[in-house]
Amino acid sequence: MQIAKVRGTVVSTLKESSLRGTKLLLLQFINEEGHPLPNYEVAADNVGAGIDEWVLFSRGSAARQVEGKELLPVDARVVAIIDTITVDNRMIYSKKDQYR
Repeated sequence: MQIAKVRGTVVSTLKESSLRGTKLLLLQFINEEGHPLPNYEVAADNVGAGIDEWVLFSRGSAARQVEGKELLPVDARVVAIIDTITVDNRMIYSKKDQYR
C-alpha cells in the first residue's frame, strides 16, 4: 500500500461496463515526511474518499479484487481513508487537524 492525497476526480462517460458506478480519483503520492511527490495515479474508489483527504491505495492484483465484489480492470484502488500518521512519535498527518 502507498499513501496519497486526493487531488481531484476523473470523469469518463464511456468506459468498460464493469467500471460503471465506480468513482475514479486523481491521487498525488505522499512521502514518509508527509510531503507531496510529483507522481500521480488514477485509482478506483469504493470507500468514499474526497478531495484533500489522505488515503491508502493498493496496486496490481490487490486493487483488482475486493472481497464480495467483481474483479475490476484497474491498476489502483483506494482501500482506506487515513485518520492519522505517526512516525518516530511525531505526528505527520491528522485528518481532524486538516480541517481546522
